[in-house]
Amino acid sequence: MDEGGVVGANKVVADVVRERLFLYDTTLRDGQQTQGVQFSTPEKLQICAMLDRLGVDYIEGGWPGANPTDSAFFAEAPETRARMAAFGMTKRAGRSAENDDVLAAVVNAGTQSVCLVGKTHDFHVTTALGIELDENVENIRASVKHLVTQGREALFDAEHFFDGYKANAAYALECLKAAHEAGARWIVLCDTNGGTLPVEIGQIVGEVIAAGIPGDHLGIHTHNDTANAVAGSLAAVDAGVRQIQGTLNGLGERCGNANLVTLIPTLLLKEPYRSRYETGVSEEALQGLTQVSRQLDDILNRVPVKQAPFVGASAFAHKAGLHASAILKDPSTYEHVDPGVVGNTRVIPMSNQAGQSNLRRRLAEAGLEVPAGDPALARILDEVKAREDRGYTYDSAQASFEVLARQVLGQMPEFFEVKRYRVTVERRKNKYDQMVSLSEAVVVVKVDGEKRLSVSESMDEAGTDRGPVNALATALAKDLGQYQEAISDMHLVDFKVRITQGGTEAVTRVIIDSEDGAGRRWSTVGVSPNIVDASFEALLDAINWKLLRETQAG
Repeated sequence: MDEGGVVGANKVVADVVRERLFLYDTTLRDGQQTQGVQFSTPEKLQICAMLDRLGVDYIEGGWPGANPTDSAFFAEAPETRARMAAFGMTKRAGRSAENDDVLAAVVNAGTQSVCLVGKTHDFHVTTALGIELDENVENIRASVKHLVTQGREALFDAEHFFDGYKANAAYALECLKAAHEAGARWIVLCDTNGGTLPVEIGQIVGEVIAAGIPGDHLGIHTHNDTANAVAGSLAAVDAGVRQIQGTLNGLGERCGNANLVTLIPTLLLKEPYRSRYETGVSEEALQGLTQVSRQLDDILNRVPVKQAPFVGASAFAHKAGLHASAILKDPSTYEHVDPGVVGNTRVIPMSNQAGQSNLRRRLAEAGLEVPAGDPALARILDEVKAREDRGYTYDSAQASFEVLARQVLGQMPEFFEVKRYRVTVERRKNKYDQMVSLSEAVVVVKVDGEKRLSVSESMDEAGTDRGPVNALATALAKDLGQYQEAISDMHLVDFKVRITQGGTEAVTRVIIDSEDGAGRRWSTVGVSPNIVDASFEALLDAINWKLLRETQAG
């Protein structure tokens, strides 16, 4: 092990020694401070395994003793390649480090590394803590020394450092020096309020190093309140820090923390970072980045951000006809990296801005080879544009586009035929004398040459009403004869509704995202003045697209 706790800290590439940057993930603690996010212990263990496979150097598991979930996590914490870190705060005033029960709970978690947060802004010391400035410095010094005496790798999170430095640079530096002199391996400069701009971060980091705190002992911890957390972290690296803290998908309090899902590929793929620095993330692990990002969203039951850099579904989507034409000739014309290096894929959406270049490329991706100049191309384009005039959108519903194109080309199998369907919604009292809703759907399909009737209610096993669309989806997928097994692993993951026209002529657009056991995710669209009809149309396309994939695979 080297001083930072990771084998192979430096590596010679093309006769140039690349410096080691250490990645410190705080998803399990800072990420849990996101509004609406509360990890269970099994979820924290699952995320921990994801982070370790990715190759981060440190995983901060949480604050032992602060809540039952974090305490349970440390009790079950697995063996990891990454260093596991427990988080806590410096000792409280009026007691020794050895006799502070809060500090003891953190130390007793038994982790190799311990990160303690302490105040470095004089305003917070006198106002929030209500103690003398010198006493706060001594609390920092004694707490870090206590960790070092225990044989732990000590990290000091300098809370509100940048605001504190701008208010009273001498005092903020005194706090850092106390931690450094006491033996802290890492001193992490925190932009806790997220308001310091990258140019200020770079300047202040340079002044901290000039004041005697070595850059290879400095880390950066930024928040995204001005949408500059990633840029601020990179500015700190440029100025000399060698540890970066952040979270997966930028989770965190308020506007979030620095997004490691953006920082990692930037460091590995972009100059000058690619040539100057090395991280613990391999090229192979980088190819799993998109999957990691989306897996976290699945755990949180969140819809992935389509415009997320590198990993978003739209990160490599080329809608304009001119762009798609150039992409066909050379992808680098409109892509800054190959989407495959981060595990993402290129998308050529269909829309009313599309030309034949977009169309042929998208058809080819669906396995449909149509030569240039074929009259069918014009027919498909005309149909897409006519439908978009009626409220459809195919740039975010790729599966529906493929179903439509195959129908125009005469290459869409008729797996089953819907003869009729009905949905009823009833309000009635339950056994607790409460008014509740219950929907019932009836669907009649013709498949395998015979009619089949299926009925489903909207009430789930827990007694919760899931709504009329859920009842309709369940009934539709209940009995499709020979195709039933093919759709058994399919489920809906998102349902979006939009009114595309106002007034008495309002039209409803429904977009449904579906997923299967193989991890495939696809989107379909339906449009109608009636939300149930629009939903049913999108459901039909979703099932037909799934059956296309399964029958082609067979």
